[in-house]
Amino acid sequence: MSTFVLAAQAAQGGGMSGMLIMLVAIFAIMWFFMIRPQQKKQKKLREFQNALQEGTKVVIGGGIYGTVKRVDLNRNAVEVEIDRGVVVTVDKGYVFADAAQQQPNA
Repeated sequence: MSTFVLAAQAAQGGGMSGMLIMLVAIFAIMWFFMIRPQQKKQKKLREFQNALQEGTKVVIGGGIYGTVKRVDLNRNAVEVEIDRGVVVTVDKGYVFADAAQQQPNA
């Protein structure tokens, strides 16, 4: 019986090229369905953050809604008014979304 198993394994030969093709195919699928969409999303977020202007309603880290009062390009910071008279300064990287595009929960 062991002779039969050895003969079957020898007949399969050339499995390395098939395995290599399969690995490349799996990587390509992961690239197009996982990595590429995430890169597009990050690029869109960076473009939004770089286009911030005074008066833009935003959502900052922690889910806090506010309005941009000032953008400081030297410090890469944004002053956001979260309530009347309450202004917080956050890094531009913590401004995550345009609040005007957010749908309120019903």
